[in-house]
Amino acid sequence: MTPQKPSADGEQAADGRATDVGPAVDYETVSVPVLVVGAGAAGARVAIGLAQNGVEPLVIGKRDHGDAHTTWAAGGINASLGSLDPEDDWTIHAADTLDEGHFINDPRAVELTAKHMPDRIRELDDWGMPFDRTEDGKINQRYFGAQSFRRTCFVGDRTGEAMLDTLVDRAQSLEIPYRDNVMITRLLSDGDRVYGAAGYDMESGEFILFESDHVVLAAGGSSALYNRHSSRDEENNGDGPALALEAGASLMDMEFVQFHPTGMVGDRYGEDWDGRLVTEAVRGEGGRLLNADGERFMEEYSPDQMELDARDVVARAIAQELREGRGTENGGVYLDISHRDDKYIKSRLPRMYERFMDLGVDITEESMEVAPTAHYSMGGVDIDFETGETGVSGLYAVGETVAGVHGANRLGGNSLAETVAIGALVGDHVAAQVTDDDRDDALPAGQRAIAEREFRSLQELAASDGDETPGGLLADLGDLLWEHAGILRNGESLSDGLAALDALRERTGDIGIDGDRTSLSFELAVDLFFSLTVAEALLLSARKRDESRGAHYRTDAPSVDPEWRRNILVDRGDTGLELTTRGVAEPSEAVSEAVDVGYELDYHHLE
Repeated sequence: MTPQKPSADGEQAADGRATDVGPAVDYETVSVPVLVVGAGAAGARVAIGLAQNGVEPLVIGKRDHGDAHTTWAAGGINASLGSLDPEDDWTIHAADTLDEGHFINDPRAVELTAKHMPDRIRELDDWGMPFDRTEDGKINQRYFGAQSFRRTCFVGDRTGEAMLDTLVDRAQSLEIPYRDNVMITRLLSDGDRVYGAAGYDMESGEFILFESDHVVLAAGGSSALYNRHSSRDEENNGDGPALALEAGASLMDMEFVQFHPTGMVGDRYGEDWDGRLVTEAVRGEGGRLLNADGERFMEEYSPDQMELDARDVVARAIAQELREGRGTENGGVYLDISHRDDKYIKSRLPRMYERFMDLGVDITEESMEVAPTAHYSMGGVDIDFETGETGVSGLYAVGETVAGVHGANRLGGNSLAETVAIGALVGDHVAAQVTDDDRDDALPAGQRAIAEREFRSLQELAASDGDETPGGLLADLGDLLWEHAGILRNGESLSDGLAALDALRERTGDIGIDGDRTSLSFELAVDLFFSLTVAEALLLSARKRDESRGAHYRTDAPSVDPEWRRNILVDRGDTGLELTTRGVAEPSEAVSEAVDVGYELDYHHLE
């Protein structure tokens, strides 16, 4: 929510509340040394780092404990262990990541992730994560698209679920406090410093004011803004980046949205399955893409790497096949792995096998229908990756909420890697910033006034009785972005999208809520206001970048422009969002040497 800013000098009553900013509102106050917003892998690993350093954080999540979006990351997690390819090392992992990101990644972020991942995998192994093993007992590793060696560790095709279970078990062993079903709607900030957060209990509807001098945002990304996406509808709506922007932090790389090549096709499997991810592990284990004519079309688009080329390349290839009329009658293409042995498929892809069997499709005998789906946000909050600092004192961010590791396109298997590699660093850093004096001062009256105005704004929203439904507005936003900022973009369409966004925003004035503050309707309404902010940043950034790079493809500027090896930053100005650009640093000498070698794997053994 973005209510008007209150006066910062209101009088305080005996209970510490500002008395001149409106009628009283009831709320719970919680004071904690560190508030971690988000309970997926990134938030959990930050919290573990804090606890291991003697600091007790409070972790809050929008879902039941252990039910974070991390569980949807199926295929694997990257680390240069060299279990099968001993010549692999962290510099080559970093080089692959930079190459996939088209060299506008933050090189320091990439190198920290690649360098620390072997230790993070060994740590997860020590904590009980049941990695698949080779015959001689090593952690097994599989091929993933655009990687030079087999470095993707996995637990069948349920790696994210197994990883989150492991992290939650570790957190519980450390007795880390947790509150589930809580949504943060605003950070308490004066633009220079954070003082806590305001939110509500999604089960009771009660308001909560969190007082904390250290807030870590680990709230996920924003891919669910699109109408075809691989997230649950109520997650990845952009709340993390929107909260940070409102608090005074900068966003970066918002134009870069990864469209995963293989989402399920709703017209074949049902609306509830539209866009759901068919893991890259299917292609990593030898899956083939075929058009409606039975042609293996990746032979034309990428004869060397075939189905295991970069995600943006494969997604555009599918989009082109569909555009030229070689798709299925349901609007997809075929993904086939039936040429592999039945037992192999069932052991390496158990979740995919079971899912499709439940839908009446035996993937050991027949093809799946797939089409590109919005999957991951490379853009997010601009941070210092050794610390997680955002530039707003006391505010940190980590995970898919941030930008920098992935650049213009994410390397498959790097999302889970980032959460634990950077999450561990941020946890250690934030712990060192916590002092006994942090909560000695009372919450400033102006910040309490901001929280109370937020609560009143939420009350008013819940009482809205207009004709526009939150779900309908979100669906229209998803259509708008798919049409104007989808896989193929151009400047004119992006401008049209911004105009359409203004019109959609006008319609929020006639919003109506079906139920109280515990209802899904209310939750979606809160999501909507976050989503509108992020959508505007995305459209503006995509229009400004008049070149094609990675996942951002402009049909009116189809080439990479060397002058655009820059990041686009988004800030909240006095009259709206403001955009600036910043040059990209160079990688270290060791990683530059790995880039120059140009390591590349021959994937054709999968035939």
